[in-house]
Amino acid sequence: MPATENTGPRYAPYANGKYALAMGLVGLDLKDWIDIDDKRAVELQEKERLLAADRKAVFGDLPGSEEAQREVLVLLLEHLERHHPDLIGFADGTITIKETGKSYRMADFADHALDLAGRLVQEDLCLMRPGEEGYVLHAASLCFPARWLLAEKLGQPMMRIHERVSGYAEKLGRPVDRFFEHLRSDKPVQRLNWSIVDDPALFQSGGKFRTEAEDAITPENASDRLWIRIERQTLRRLEKSGDILFTIRTFVDPLSCLETRPDLASALRSALAEMPDGMQHYKSLPPFRDALDRYLERIGQQAA
Repeated sequence: MPATENTGPRYAPYANGKYALAMGLVGLDLKDWIDIDDKRAVELQEKERLLAADRKAVFGDLPGSEEAQREVLVLLLEHLERHHPDLIGFADGTITIKETGKSYRMADFADHALDLAGRLVQEDLCLMRPGEEGYVLHAASLCFPARWLLAEKLGQPMMRIHERVSGYAEKLGRPVDRFFEHLRSDKPVQRLNWSIVDDPALFQSGGKFRTEAEDAITPENASDRLWIRIERQTLRRLEKSGDILFTIRTFVDPLSCLETRPDLASALRSALAEMPDGMQHYKSLPPFRDALDRYLERIGQQAA
């Protein structure tokens, strides 16, 4: 799934030049569950800043989720100890992140273990629990949302969470609900999601459905004004609680990263051309859609 190092973006889910509103699930080897790179320290520090500034905006949980939260924390600590033993230290009930020197007393997070878990990895963590209308978002450490508000989604089922996603109810609603019902704890999966944005910030709580840009984006400045935002998402059922843990690792690359990969520029242009108008509107592409197309066309010509 990753792109080759130093040859463009790390992940390129649009590489086949096609667009489809689909789950796109593939099997996940649990040794690769958590994705770690050289931005880890910076991103964990950004999480700390966001939590200190407005914790309710980036963390939320509902009563009854405590057991599943603790289960997630234990799984995460076991995974890091086994596969990334140099990243954290643990002594006398205190966890220390070695890159930043930040320490946490586990006792301080006894009732909100997912908050602590989210501070240890670059991923956002969402817990889904069965409800009357399907799986419900029961708890989340969500520091890097892609233009949505946690407060609006907490306690909502999948269909309502995605009610504004163009085509979701018609094409994905029931398949997603069925998949959640039948996901096995020994069959974790992953998928990739992508978009083009005009803001590189990891935390974005708004900005969907915009029809105008604050400043003009042109084919000439698109490489400096646009970014490719990729989400690597994983899903696994927790063995003890039965809840589903949904992780989101966000990557933001400047559009200019495609200048070393004209083939990917052409593929992205083709995928965008196939994207329905409703989805383009949902992703706020109209303000710079023409400039983006002309930029990708120019870069892609280098592959000819």
